[in-house]
Amino acid sequence: MIAPVLPTYARADVAFERGEGCWLIAEDGTRYLDFAAGIAVNALGHAHPHLVKALSEQASRLWHTSNLYRVPGQERLAQRLIAASFADTVFFSNSGVEAIEASIKMARRYQYKNGHPERFRTITFEGAFHGRTLAAIAAGGQAKYLEGFGPRAEGFDQVSFGDIKAVEAAIVPETAAMLIEPVQGEGGLRPAPPEFLRALRKLCDEHGLMLIFDEVQTGVGRTGKLFAHEWSGVTPDIMAIAKGIGGGFPMGACLATERAASGMTLGSHASTFGGNPLAMAVGNAVLDVVLAPGFLEHVRDVANFARQQLAGLVAAHPKVFEDVRGEGLMLGLKMRVPNTEFVSALFQQKMLAVGAGDNVVRLLPPLIVEEGDVREALKRLEGAAATFEAQ
Repeated sequence: MIAPVLPTYARADVAFERGEGCWLIAEDGTRYLDFAAGIAVNALGHAHPHLVKALSEQASRLWHTSNLYRVPGQERLAQRLIAASFADTVFFSNSGVEAIEASIKMARRYQYKNGHPERFRTITFEGAFHGRTLAAIAAGGQAKYLEGFGPRAEGFDQVSFGDIKAVEAAIVPETAAMLIEPVQGEGGLRPAPPEFLRALRKLCDEHGLMLIFDEVQTGVGRTGKLFAHEWSGVTPDIMAIAKGIGGGFPMGACLATERAASGMTLGSHASTFGGNPLAMAVGNAVLDVVLAPGFLEHVRDVANFARQQLAGLVAAHPKVFEDVRGEGLMLGLKMRVPNTEFVSALFQQKMLAVGAGDNVVRLLPPLIVEEGDVREALKRLEGAAATFEAQ
């Protein structure tokens, strides 16, 4: 008999009833150090007082009106995102994959409006993950996500990550855009080299293509800058964000230049729930914290400390770990033992982490993490490593 909840997840046998900062408390009172953060979602940890206050106050006034009317919170959040980024306009959605879909549609619509309706193809990269809709799994190109869902959605050409010659060879008259994560998350915490992103920008400019960045996981402070692409000095035409911007509340956004968004005219795209007053109250509250003086500097400082500590961990346990990867507080441990088994061993140490491709364990703590939390994480990582060395 099928379970009441569709059995598409391999869930750990634990239920959490509350959280405090970097900690989750299970129904039996057991405390878990949370270095998963809801898969890079809980940017400000659990029960952050500023977010709780913003959500509670908005919930007591108004939840939802639809986009048939003005939503002042949208207008405020859009202006703030524009002021802090390359963008001129923002479309609000409920999730990262919706922001990706909006980005792909926007790129195709731009080409259509500018006299190139034949341009609909998007170049994507091996190891990518852009979500679970039919278009997104086609863009990601991973067989395990495509299996059993019929013919792969047309319009995506995948090339090797970091191979600029392969990108050049993939450009055809039907190409409309390129889509890339500045740091691959599911793909194994692989940063795109800055020179590679610069080369993509140059190719897009030369061929009249849209450059789309998927910053669903990397955005909103995760790498120590508001957006990861800032490290390279390259700006996209279109960018998808989600996860951190809602701090745990479901929301996403597609940011774009005026030029890129020029084809998105009245009625060309829509969302019933996207940008509702509850989501906007939380999104604005997240920015209050993340854009406050010193916050991103704190992320960078703790990230540097964490990386140093993890490098020592790798050196001390060479039979378990291979190296440290990632940027900022989007860190990964390349494993010499199965990453799924290590995540399970870490769970026994009462610490949460997330697996990734290429046999990597992701460490994605809330951005409010302190050095003391990192030291505690190291103890638990050491404990998990010891279980493999004893075998």
